[in-house]
Amino acid sequence: MEGQLTEKKQDMEVRKAVPEVILMAITPNGEDVIERACRTCYLSFHRYDPPASTDVLIRKVIRKGHHSVLEHASATFRIKGASRVFTHEMVRHRLMSPSQESQRYVHYGSRKPFEVVLPESVAKAGFAEKYLDMSGECYRLYQEMVDAGVPKEDARYIMPGGITSEIVVTANFRELRHIFSIRCVERAHWEIRRVCLDMLRIMKKEAPIVFREFEIDEEKGVAFRVDEEGD
Repeated sequence: MEGQLTEKKQDMEVRKAVPEVILMAITPNGEDVIERACRTCYLSFHRYDPPASTDVLIRKVIRKGHHSVLEHASATFRIKGASRVFTHEMVRHRLMSPSQESQRYVHYGSRKPFEVVLPESVAKAGFAEKYLDMSGECYRLYQEMVDAGVPKEDARYIMPGGITSEIVVTANFRELRHIFSIRCVERAHWEIRRVCLDMLRIMKKEAPIVFREFEIDEEKGVAFRVDEEGD
């Protein structure tokens, strides 16, 4: 069956999307920047002794809710293979800066492959082939309209919500913590949760102190915060 579906998709020129999250840029020594910014408030540089002082101070300001200092560091991600359904949710984070692939100017099937996200529930229910068939019909009508002179910005109206849309997002560490706290939990939509979990895995490696209390349950595919005790 899988081979038949693969052959069918090639005939329709429709590809099943594979999600990918890439860290494009991050504030160099971001946690050190945060510590020095924080110590500026009280001119407490006599206590500056990284990496130990960095760990103690950042954990302390997070516990006390002094999160503004976390805004001095940021990260930029390129997200590929995710749907327009996902991006519509992601851009609602207004303190995050997005730059998204334009359906007005990108010619699908020419500038990029026609890719769609296939939800697991759709495949499990036995609708994978029909879903891909209908996606192919949308693509063929789109291409027919563009070939007939319909502007791409108008032909795009036929595009399914599952079509992929590449996006670059930049957010400071404070906003990323907020995004992870509401998008990596069980009640979040599965696709944005999957993408944000990939982002969180990266941030836990790049800024382990700031994102320390976020724990990932790989089996359940969720993350949760474990509040730390201390002064």
